[in-house]
Amino acid sequence: MSTHHSRSQPLEVRGQTLCMCVHGKPCSVFAPGHAVHLVQARLASSTPLEWADAIVADADAATGELTLRTIADGETIRVWNGAGAAAGAPAGTPVAVHRRYRVLAVGTRWFNVAPLDAAAA
Repeated sequence: MSTHHSRSQPLEVRGQTLCMCVHGKPCSVFAPGHAVHLVQARLASSTPLEWADAIVADADAATGELTLRTIADGETIRVWNGAGAAAGAPAGTPVAVHRRYRVLAVGTRWFNVAPLDAAAA
C-alpha cells in the first residue's frame, strides 16, 4: 500500500537578494564590484602582462567609486566596488588594475570592480 506524499510548495521569492556588503559585512555575491571569485583571481594571476599600474586620483568611500590614472599613459579609469576598495585606497594610493578580469589590487588585497565607463567595460 502506498501513502500519499504531500509536497511542500516552494516559497515565493520576494525582491532581490542583497549582498552582505550592504550591511557592512563581507560580500556574499560574485557580481561585478563585489567579491573576487576564485576563477577570476586565477585568470588575473595567469595573465600578468595585462595588469596596469595606476594611482588613485579620487576615492569616495560612501559610494564605492574610484577614479584611477594609469602610470604608463595617464588613462582615466572609473570603477565601483562595494567591498571597501575606496575606503582602503584613498587618493594617491598606488594600485594595479586588470581590466579584462576586472580586478583591482591594493597592496596584497584584491577587489572585484565594476567599470563605470563604457570604454572600460
